[in-house]
Order: sequence, then C-alpha cells, then structure tokens
Amino acid sequence: MVVPFAVVTLNALKSPTEYAQNGPLRLPHGLYLDGLKDFWERVDYGQKLWNSVLISGSVAVLAVVLSVLNAYAIGIGRIRGRTWVLAFFVLANVLPQEALVYPVYYLSKEAGLYDTRLSVIIVFTVIQSAFGTYLLSSVLGSFPREVIEAARIDGANAWQVLWRIVVPMSRPTLGVLLVFFFIWTWNEFLLPLVMLISNDNQTVSVALGVLQGQHLMDATMTNAAALLGVLPALVFFLVFQRTLTRGIAVGAVK
Repeated sequence: MVVPFAVVTLNALKSPTEYAQNGPLRLPHGLYLDGLKDFWERVDYGQKLWNSVLISGSVAVLAVVLSVLNAYAIGIGRIRGRTWVLAFFVLANVLPQEALVYPVYYLSKEAGLYDTRLSVIIVFTVIQSAFGTYLLSSVLGSFPREVIEAARIDGANAWQVLWRIVVPMSRPTLGVLLVFFFIWTWNEFLLPLVMLISNDNQTVSVALGVLQGQHLMDATMTNAAALLGVLPALVFFLVFQRTLTRGIAVGAVK
C-alpha cells in the first residue's frame, strides 16, 4: 500500500524531462514543484479542496446523526416490521449508484437544487446513513436493557436516554462511522460529476477525473494531482486513526 503512494510522490517532484529520460522509478535529482503549482492553479485546487471538505464533513456528521436516530428506533424502540425495515436498508446498500443517476438528477432539477453542494450533501447523507442504520441497528439491538431501564426509573425520557446514555456508550462505533463516511464521500466520483457541473462547485475527485485530455498526458502533473487528491484524506485518516482503532477494538470485544 505504501509503494504506490511513494512512487506517486517521487514522480510528482520530477520535471517532465527527467521523467521522460529516467522513468518513473528513479529518484529525482531535485525538487520540481511546478507540477504541483500548475495543477493547483489550473483547477483552482483551493476551491475544490474546500468543496470536498465541506461536502464530506457535512455528510459524515449528518449521516451519523441520522443513522443514530434510525437505529435507536429500530434497535431499541423495536418498531413494527423491524425485519422488513432492515431489509429495505440492506437493499439501499446494494443498489448501484448508476441506477440513482437519473432519479436524483430529475428530483434535484425539480427541487431547484441542481448544481449545488447541498444536493450532493443530501444524497450522500441518505446513502451513507443506510449503511450506518443497518450497522447501528445490530449494535443497539444488543444494548444493555438494564441501563435503559435504570435511566427511565430515574425519570429520563426517550430523548434523554438517547443523547445521555446510548450515544456516549456508542461513541467508539460512531467514531468509526464518521471516519468511514468522510473517506467514502471524499472518494465519490460519479454522482458529483453528474450533479456538480459548475467549476466553483466541483470536488477534488471530479477535478482529478477531468484533468486528463484525450491525446495529451502530463505525467508529472498527473502524479501531482494524485498526490494532492489523496493527501487530505490520508491526513484525516491519520488524525482519527486512534478513534478508528478504538472503535474496531470495542466492536471485537463485544
């Protein structure tokens, strides 16, 4: 996993001439930063980065909140038809995104949300929360009933049980979902490509996808683009690595 990232980093720091003469595996003789600079200016990377962070961060937070609310009703509330509701969420997880392109495009047009970041946030919040609901429902289905009954005896209502008992005790699992939702949304390409046609609204993944010409390839700029595209997600993962590890360990112990 490290080798491709290292190769991309090496070639992002080479000049086109050095890349053509020595190939992709030779160490660069110096730091050539024009590829990074040219890509940054060509696609307005600062704006694309802000769009991706805004969309991915909003989706991660909103999808976790929606998943908690759904799973609380299904796993602890034990609503009627629980099995069929969970089957519906499983179906939402296996439905290919290609099948969603036209319905989502049509609905966003009708709602006046086409080519807005809000439309992508809404769509991916629903998509990611389908997985989150399915996962959290099984977790909360085995939640200790004694703790909930004790809280209710102390006078806590349903909302207080959720936010003061269930959410704090489920924090490691919620942290894992937050990290996954952010990275999954960051890497999405098809729906942002269809839904965000304005240059000011596009994400980093779309900018990377439309960089290549049909008959022209700048290898150093391509590697620079790949490096700048993956670096923010990698930093986010490293920052929340402890949260992810702790959440997985807690799930394994359970």
